[in-house]
Amino acid sequence: MEMWQILAVAGFLLIILEMLTPTMLFLNLAFACFLTAVVSVYTTNLNILVPLWVVSSAIFLLFLRPLMTKKDDEKASSTGIGRYIGRQAKVLEDVSKESGVITIFDERWEARSLEEKSYKKGTTVTILKNDNLIMFVGKDK
Repeated sequence: MEMWQILAVAGFLLIILEMLTPTMLFLNLAFACFLTAVVSVYTTNLNILVPLWVVSSAIFLLFLRPLMTKKDDEKASSTGIGRYIGRQAKVLEDVSKESGVITIFDERWEARSLEEKSYKKGTTVTILKNDNLIMFVGKDK
């Protein structure tokens, strides 16, 4: 086998490994393999190919990985849950650290107080964060 074929096979194996463990690490290494495979068509000098693979791996990891991995804030925005944060909601059932219900956009949500305070029915509160299906609320400043 020629060097470019070996590198191409290594790249495809890294893609398969990425599918099994979605960390966006192995995909970047696969990109480096493919880039090195293209260069290896023109030269088989390992003194050029090995540093090229190392440098291109580092560049892909530093620049592409952050673009491919989503942060929690972006995830919240993509699911639409981020639109609730900072909005005011009305308390339907008294909200405390242990229990409570609020309504926002004509939707009913389980709620908990972030502070040691509790909020009575009819009070307006601000949604400060969420955890799955529970909204954490506080009072406006």
